[in-house]
Amino acid sequence: MVFGHGFGCDQHMWRYVAPAFEEEFRTVLFDQVGTGGSDIASYDSVKYADLSGYADDLVEICQELQLHEAIFVGHSVGAMIGVLASVKAPDLFQKLVLIGPSPRYIDDGDYAGGFSSDQIDELLEFLGNNHMGWAETIAPAIMGNADRPELGEELKDSFCRLDPVIARDFARVTFTSDNRTDLQKVAAPTLILQCSDDFVASEAVGAYVHQQIPTSTLVQLRATGHCPNLSAPAEVIEAIRAYV
Repeated sequence: MVFGHGFGCDQHMWRYVAPAFEEEFRTVLFDQVGTGGSDIASYDSVKYADLSGYADDLVEICQELQLHEAIFVGHSVGAMIGVLASVKAPDLFQKLVLIGPSPRYIDDGDYAGGFSSDQIDELLEFLGNNHMGWAETIAPAIMGNADRPELGEELKDSFCRLDPVIARDFARVTFTSDNRTDLQKVAAPTLILQCSDDFVASEAVGAYVHQQIPTSTLVQLRATGHCPNLSAPAEVIEAIRAYV
């Protein structure tokens, strides 16, 4: 079982979920290049100019570990990276679990991604001009669960640990991506876990992903916010275990 984290996070974000599967599965956790304990010197702005570069890394990790028909669990943009990897190398994953996925964050005609183009431009400009201030402002909104401020504080600290240049680049790649056409290419059975009150990936987006992936199942969690792996790990574990 391979766990892929989202923007601004690292493998530590799976500490409440991954151990629950260690007796049944070989669990693999990794840091996206530029995050956590990864080698920042390996970051290449050309390779990582779109999500395909991160998907290539995921494929390489699985091939290096000689994984076949594994289960991939991805959160946020990490979920979409898993989608792309599964399309590139269909034999790698027998099932996908996508937590709060979004193939496109910017509204487009009838598609409601949740943000206008101007809003994304402002978000990226804010990040580029004031990394720490951006983290302090955006982390609580992404996490939700305002009654548990320690969760937003953890996410803020995680954002602040990012190299500012890599954070800016990864945010641009994440929030300007459009991988809608890739969803229909997914062949693996897929579980979509959707939260309510998700600032980043709304219920409408989750429904769209479900509609576009032919082999998918959509489960609406009781959890709120964008990071149920931190805010409601027991519910996430229960949903994954029931599926796999």
